[in-house]
Amino acid sequence: MFSAEPMMYIQAVILARDERTVLKGLGELGAIHLTKTKTGYGYESDELQGRSDEYLRLEHIQNRIQEIRQSIDLSPYYLEASTKDMTIEKAEEILEDIEKRCREILEERQRTLQHEKELTEVSNKLSTYRGFEIPLTGPDDFAFLHFVTGILPQHKLEDLLKEVGEKAALIPLTQQKNQQVLIAMTTRDYRQEIERILQKAGFQKDTLPVAEGATVDSLLGENSAELERLSSQLEGINKKIEGLREELKDTLAEVEGFVNLELKLSEAGQKFSRTDTTVVISGWAPSGEVALIQRRLNELTGGRYILNLSPPDPSTEEYVPILLRHPWFLRPFQMLVSAYGLPDYRELEPTLFVALSYIVMFGMMFGDVGHGLVLAGCGIAALVLSHSRQVRDFGVLLIFAGLSSIIFGIVYGSYFGIEELKRYAIWHDPLDCDPIKLMYGAITIGIVMISLGLILNAINHFKRGNLVAGILDKFGLIGIVFYWGALFILIKGAAIKASGLMGLFLFLFLGVPIIGWSIKEPLEHILRHKKGGHHEKEEGIIAAIMESCVGAFEAILSYLANTISFVRLAAYAMSHAALLFAAFMVAREVKGIPYVGSAFSIVIIILGNIVAIVLEGVIASVQAMRLEYYEFFGKFFSGSGRPFEPFYLATKDKDKVYDRKE
Repeated sequence: MFSAEPMMYIQAVILARDERTVLKGLGELGAIHLTKTKTGYGYESDELQGRSDEYLRLEHIQNRIQEIRQSIDLSPYYLEASTKDMTIEKAEEILEDIEKRCREILEERQRTLQHEKELTEVSNKLSTYRGFEIPLTGPDDFAFLHFVTGILPQHKLEDLLKEVGEKAALIPLTQQKNQQVLIAMTTRDYRQEIERILQKAGFQKDTLPVAEGATVDSLLGENSAELERLSSQLEGINKKIEGLREELKDTLAEVEGFVNLELKLSEAGQKFSRTDTTVVISGWAPSGEVALIQRRLNELTGGRYILNLSPPDPSTEEYVPILLRHPWFLRPFQMLVSAYGLPDYRELEPTLFVALSYIVMFGMMFGDVGHGLVLAGCGIAALVLSHSRQVRDFGVLLIFAGLSSIIFGIVYGSYFGIEELKRYAIWHDPLDCDPIKLMYGAITIGIVMISLGLILNAINHFKRGNLVAGILDKFGLIGIVFYWGALFILIKGAAIKASGLMGLFLFLFLGVPIIGWSIKEPLEHILRHKKGGHHEKEEGIIAAIMESCVGAFEAILSYLANTISFVRLAAYAMSHAALLFAAFMVAREVKGIPYVGSAFSIVIIILGNIVAIVLEGVIASVQAMRLEYYEFFGKFFSGSGRPFEPFYLATKDKDKVYDRKE
């Protein structure tokens, strides 16, 4: 529970002819995190280049599948079907036929849509001139008349009418955003003069389409009929595409399943060293899964393999993947830890500590029995109704958060903020109590968490064999002496001063730790120098001394800042209570409104509680997480571990691989 799953490094030498069978078997098992085989065995051959080319070819097929899915709006579909008769060549042949069928129907749809767009644009333009029976044979095809259509700024219409006089007939039509749609008709003799006047007035020509023997109204009628036909045609095309989706769904899923399988096998195969006849498969596996892997290898190869097992050592621990396994009630808090990072292989795993501290801090900030019941109810609903593991884990988190809120709500006497129920409090409502006492309680939680972080940090260093860091690190044993000593002097300062031991206490609990921090880097520098057997430049020592002094100063500030940071627990507990108090205060004010006051009052109380649950719930969860990450994890947790990612061929139910022990 306090460390990652023990891992074992596996190297299996198998015959090259068994490689595909073994990979498929291990992929179905999902118990080994494959790694690149260490150098020193086998050689690079032309086969590896062939594998690389095959991988690129498979990737191209995968891209083609995605393009087909996007083109006909076909969602991914997983089909549990056999792909033993499928080959890359057959997959490409199937895709070529599918692409041809899709291309034909999509091109037909595109042509229809383009025609519909063009007709719609023409109809929109002509609709302005509906009812005037304007001929569309072209403005210059009349022997005596000349007319133009277009738009004129509305405020210039009167001036234009005066200037044109009897030389032309101006017919104002509709208005469009301070623009006047206009038809101007004149004789061919006045054509140039009228167009000059129009241009001067800011007239913008609107060229109508030319259709021999047609008018605006007749062409609009023809377009309307054609648009109806195109709409019906598009409906038919869309039904064809829908039918095509249903027809191709299984075939495309089968090809995609084959390609995904081959990509995983090809990618895995490129990690292995090989000779002409043998292949070395290597990777990390949980120690508890080794026997299962060994049995599977024996079944797949008929005993034709050599298996080498080795536990992690200092040279390989950096590369060990991390697998965390917890019972269902701790999994939500494992998610919180993983969101920050994974521990190194030798680091203590803090999920249990996070679970306890997170729910306590959340409850302190969000203490209300009613609100806690709402959260717990939502959590139970998620746990019962959802089939998603992530949603169910979130439901468990809500249940624990709700229970913590209920407990602190009983302590505060807060039941949806109802004033009459506060007298049943075990202690006090956060607004009614002495805020200093509430802050002391918050700081006490901070002291416990910071102290635990210091202890865990020292243990982590000792597990790695780094005694100097475990003792002299700013968050090591000497940090514990400084922190607890400073707290003791702060709390019992008067008694210590009265006994005349203040100087001794200051030296032992403050001076000695600061000296220890100051010599840490130089001491590690000297030890590295001796271990490496080479001479360091003198400025390396000076840099180490300077780094230690800066670290000591930083440690003093961080202890003070980190401890004070926990005061936010009290502050947000009071803000939660204040929000409810404000809701009831507003409710009392509106209650006096005739006829509707009581109803408004109830609505305001309900809305105030909803706002408090949503807003304060989010704030409390974020602030509790912030304290975990910065004030607690920052003391001991590196978060630099690599996740355990088993070689797994299935596309669904992947979580079952990680939970086999459950």
